[in-house]
Amino acid sequence: PPTPPPPPRLGDAEREKLRAQLRAGTLDDQFVEVETSDSAPTFMRGFSGQGMEEIGVNLQDLFKNMPGMNKTRRRRVKVPEALQLLRQEEAQKLVDPDRVQREAVARAESSGIVFIDEIDKIASREGGKGGGGPDVSREGVQRDILPIVEGSTVTTKYGMVKTDHMLFIAAGAFHVSKPSDLIPELQGRFPIRVELEPLSGEDLVRILREPKNSLLRQYTALLSTEGVRLSFTDDAVVELARIAQQANERTQNIGARRLHTVLERLLDEVSFAASEMGPRDFQVDAAYVRERLTSIVQDEDLSRYIL
Repeated sequence: PPTPPPPPRLGDAEREKLRAQLRAGTLDDQFVEVETSDSAPTFMRGFSGQGMEEIGVNLQDLFKNMPGMNKTRRRRVKVPEALQLLRQEEAQKLVDPDRVQREAVARAESSGIVFIDEIDKIASREGGKGGGGPDVSREGVQRDILPIVEGSTVTTKYGMVKTDHMLFIAAGAFHVSKPSDLIPELQGRFPIRVELEPLSGEDLVRILREPKNSLLRQYTALLSTEGVRLSFTDDAVVELARIAQQANERTQNIGARRLHTVLERLLDEVSFAASEMGPRDFQVDAAYVRERLTSIVQDEDLSRYIL
């Protein structure tokens, strides 16, 4: 069929009238058709396995300029959603990806921070020097990390990145090893050593209360899906922190992770019975916390496997 002629352009007076209606919100319930860029083909999203991220990105860069790849489609949406879609597309046109990439690489090279967590996992076990097996693999990983920490040029999907002026921070629990078990060359690249104090009861209380996604808020939201309105009194929060701290002292100190196991044990009965309880309020106070957890904490063998 022949292509329909484009609609006539609006005059200045009509544009001003339409702009005033948009600002007043009188057109919010109206549907309009907008033409938006279609997303990447489905097969490009399949490259999401570990180690395949760069391949997926490179394939998108390779295919995006091929004929038929930059497709657009018409969508029928309400006016507020149409405005949001058009704003996003216009904002993307104002961004120069190449300039952003160059700026990001320059900032990473001059003031980047690389945090290496659980570095104790690649340290040779105490007394295992000169041995074989896993210690050989751990030392090999250390020697692979060494040139990056010392300063080298690394190939990334954003181009070559120099690590000479980056700040490297390493952290580890070192339960079964110690920093001196790392190879001497790597030790020399981390000259400042800081030992952290265990979390106190006050710290655990703050962790339970202050974060936006704290465990207390997560459990409250989870049980609210079953109609149970869960709440914690102040003394219950303090008692939870005290029991978690006590469990850390009696068994292995796993820090704030202990709060998750303590709360799971505290609320397991409520969680399983929530669907049958129906809409109701359930308040957790210090007495309920002690009733559910004190006997387990006092039995060291039980606390090792339950908390």
